[in-house]
Amino acid sequence: MHTTATHCPYCALQCGMNLRPDEGGAGVEVVERAEFPVNRGALCGKGRTAPAVLSSRVRLTGPLIRSRAGRLEPATWEEALDAVAAGLSATRGAHGADAVGVFGGGGLTNEKAYSLGKFARVVLGTSQIDYNGRFCMSSAAAAHQRAFGLDRGLPFPLEDVPRTGCVILVGSNLAETMPPALRYLTELKENGGTLIVVDPRRTRTAEQADLHLAPRPGTDLALALGLLHLVVAEGRTDEEFIAARTTGWAEARAAAMAHWPELVERITGVPVPKLREAVRMFCAPESAMVLTARGPEQQSKGTDTVGAWINLCLATGRAGRPLSGYGCLTGQGNGQGGREHGQKADQLPGYRKLTDPAARAHVAGVWGVDPDSLPGPGRSAYELLDALGTEVRALLLMGSNPVVSAPRAAHVEDRVRSLDFLAVADVVLSETAALADVVLPVTQWAEETGTTTNLEGRVLLRRRALTPPPGVRTDLEVLHALAARLGVEKGFPTDPEEVFDELRRASAGGPADYSGISYGRIAAEDGVFWPCPEGESGTPRLFLDRFATDDGRARFVPVAHRDAAELPDEEYPVLLTTGRVVAQYQSGAQTRRVPELNAAAPGAFVELHPRLAARVGAVEGRPLAVVSRRGRAVAPARITDTIRADTVFMPFHWPGEGRANSLTNPALDPVSRMPEFKVCAVRLEAVES
Repeated sequence: MHTTATHCPYCALQCGMNLRPDEGGAGVEVVERAEFPVNRGALCGKGRTAPAVLSSRVRLTGPLIRSRAGRLEPATWEEALDAVAAGLSATRGAHGADAVGVFGGGGLTNEKAYSLGKFARVVLGTSQIDYNGRFCMSSAAAAHQRAFGLDRGLPFPLEDVPRTGCVILVGSNLAETMPPALRYLTELKENGGTLIVVDPRRTRTAEQADLHLAPRPGTDLALALGLLHLVVAEGRTDEEFIAARTTGWAEARAAAMAHWPELVERITGVPVPKLREAVRMFCAPESAMVLTARGPEQQSKGTDTVGAWINLCLATGRAGRPLSGYGCLTGQGNGQGGREHGQKADQLPGYRKLTDPAARAHVAGVWGVDPDSLPGPGRSAYELLDALGTEVRALLLMGSNPVVSAPRAAHVEDRVRSLDFLAVADVVLSETAALADVVLPVTQWAEETGTTTNLEGRVLLRRRALTPPPGVRTDLEVLHALAARLGVEKGFPTDPEEVFDELRRASAGGPADYSGISYGRIAAEDGVFWPCPEGESGTPRLFLDRFATDDGRARFVPVAHRDAAELPDEEYPVLLTTGRVVAQYQSGAQTRRVPELNAAAPGAFVELHPRLAARVGAVEGRPLAVVSRRGRAVAPARITDTIRADTVFMPFHWPGEGRANSLTNPALDPVSRMPEFKVCAVRLEAVES
């Protein structure tokens, strides 16, 4: 039977898969695509069951408009599009362009992300656009820019990981978040390499480690500085590399030397002998890598924390060399491409700065508008959500569910409810879509063609494998129709390849240059790595000859430990950290509709150590309340000795009383504007079942 080569709709691995018609011929089933190099045929449960969300039983199949009685009721597409255009236009007319906001998603294809950013700036004229990818790797992106002059999740392909000598994996539980990627760590060990895992929990990934460091949540910055202190004290720096390829070492060295091992032990809880062992393991082989994920990044000091790990790589010559470097494990399916091409509040396509006159002139030329007509930078994601109902009165939202996924979620829900007008384009009736004035049902991954950019910087092609239901349209068709209703007849094509060709021109000459990439090249080469200027072959490995700074040198940035925005006290004596489980994804809007995944992970839970459980009267499986300064969540207790005794863990995939983000702290990193999802102070209360 005919199969269609495509990619999984979930995480940033973008695993290759084949789709073929199922036995009834009405849908598709997933079959192995062993030749794709990233996952080599392996898929997690989410990927295998992805076609379940294509079913009309669980997804939206027609537009909805809120009636005067307050209910969402079926409507025609013409009625729905007219209502959206009227709502956005009325708000803009009454309160100005910046009273209209646009909120996107890290799962949108490059074509959709590009068109959404263009729509916000050209059609609506608003600066108020950001996306949920801000909650993903924005801290790592900012640190990349500061140190290397360029932000790409991994500066090397995943195939390099098993060939290095040592990997320090910081705040990532690959066994649950990206299961097919765990094989790279297994192969690393089979090849004689070593693995160090930094995580306050002894996760399934940490079980694979040669050394597990379990710091107190919010202290990863001190840990990295302590390791660099030991590197200097033990004479393990690579002075030749530092002199030839970096600047700023003296200041960064002085900052690190203020974090001596005993101080770092007091801050982090990691014993000094383990610190010394980590340095020995990292520095012993000829090559090594540091890979970070949301753990160190989702903090109010996430940019500095990632910067400290980059400094460790630079000081030891573990950057800009084969099989060595710092990389970030991007989480969302197109978190990388989503910000490269215009969804982020301060960026234009090609990763250009919105404040750069030359960048504005180039992109405006492609768009056929006056550069002066483009608005300046707007609010970051949480700040935009916090402004809903006050400065921002109407919102167009595509592919995100902030009522579950945003920090201080109860407050965000209140802000969403206070809007004058909300339009949501989504696949399912998410918790946020259920609050909308108009809901637009859009196509999914298997029903449309488009590109995504995975965590390696590999631009990939998802191919349409089946016809969507008759009541569903693509996001590109939605933007085309809305633009026309708002007075812009041209510039918003519905053909994704036509959009991509324009994206190529807009990105040409920018840091994320896609001008040499085409649908044909992607199909022939299993993806193309950016930057790829016209006529070039792509760049799987960055920085081997020079860094992307003006002088080609990497920048050390001096950083110092500072506390989390919120520390435990008498009223809130315990630390909360949050994360994912293998069977659910992000806000769960799609995975919670798949019976097989729900059977594996039916609901929220509170993970805590037996000593802490005894102190608060928690009983395995019984409800336990977790209370912060922002809210309260209740879920069954899960008692285990694989977590620190001063810390509790909750997954964030569920709404309702188990909503973990009711608790989390929106304190923002001053550079990346990343909220502090990973650490806040809470108290625990036993609940009568």
